[in-house]
Amino acid sequence: MLETRFRNATRGRPIALAAAAAAVVAALAAGPAQGATPTAYVSSEKAGVGVIDLDKMTLTKTFPVGADGPRGLSLNADGSRLLVANKNTGDLAVIDTASGEVVQRVKIGKNPEFVRVHNGYAYVTYEPGEEGGPPAANVQPGKEANGQPNQQANQQGTKPHADDDDDANKPPAEIAIVDMKTWRVLRSVTSGHETEGIEFSRDGKSMLVTNEGDDTVSVYHVRTGAPIRTVKLAAGGRPRGIRLSPDGKEYVVTLESLSKLVVIDAHTFKVVKTVDTKLGPYGVAYGPDGKRLFVAASRDKTLQVFDGHSYEHLTDVPVGQRCWHFSFTPDGAKLLVACGRSDAVYVLDAHSYQPITQIGQLPLAWGIVTYPHSDGSIESH
Repeated sequence: MLETRFRNATRGRPIALAAAAAAVVAALAAGPAQGATPTAYVSSEKAGVGVIDLDKMTLTKTFPVGADGPRGLSLNADGSRLLVANKNTGDLAVIDTASGEVVQRVKIGKNPEFVRVHNGYAYVTYEPGEEGGPPAANVQPGKEANGQPNQQANQQGTKPHADDDDDANKPPAEIAIVDMKTWRVLRSVTSGHETEGIEFSRDGKSMLVTNEGDDTVSVYHVRTGAPIRTVKLAAGGRPRGIRLSPDGKEYVVTLESLSKLVVIDAHTFKVVKTVDTKLGPYGVAYGPDGKRLFVAASRDKTLQVFDGHSYEHLTDVPVGQRCWHFSFTPDGAKLLVACGRSDAVYVLDAHSYQPITQIGQLPLAWGIVTYPHSDGSIESH
């Protein structure tokens, strides 16, 4: 009887093991993720998208996207698709990273710039043109989803300069929300003027965007695009980069024209700290361990390092010209800084900050992301 029970208990194991092995094989073959060479993708406004082998630290190829002026870029979860915003053609190019071919183009609107992928959707900022873009959602900044004025808006800072600036006479920017299964624009959310960086709340329910032209941060429901609140920052600051702290308690926003960063409480949305930076801060990111905050002070050709908790200034690292965005390598050992006016990526040791090499032939380098995914000024994990 004991022998019979033993045989019955083990009878299904070979089938189960075979199924499990097949699942592992399928997962390994599903995309470039497993076992692939660590890779960086750099948008070059004049050349396309450069592909850097991070083991060899060399530019191995360039994905052509025509004379499209690629800027913002982001990867899907398994690294098989690279999404690139193209200024000149007003669309989002979807590139198969294995072949380098553009497999899809999604019409966005005039002047698309920043791209973030989040939970199967792509969020793309753009400036609507006369021909329009995707149909706009029936929501406006500064109002709740029911159309009533947002009582919590306008609680921070002084009156923005936009009322006295040419930006106030331009149409506001919008954020297109793209379904990455169908590659269709689901809706477009009206934002402030000259929308720049995009970030998401810790619980994934809210999307925050910086509006350079009217000195605000807009907060929206991530899926519906319904506005939650508008946070006003110092007049003339021109907010650009935004990053959530690793503990989810604070957002850091860079103010390019005032050469400062502000720390915003993620619950109250009040500014709790203002810190001086060098000139022209844009890209901002925490290091992989969360202990350090990095800021690209582009006009001073400097990557600045601050304490990730107190925001005390630690050191300055010289880099190239117009360095807007940067990323850590997937192992966290190196920093890759895209320097547009130097037409190169600067590679630094992420701990000693000593220069390692420069990777050229990337005219007007704009943004940079890696696979496997790593922390940086465009993506964070």
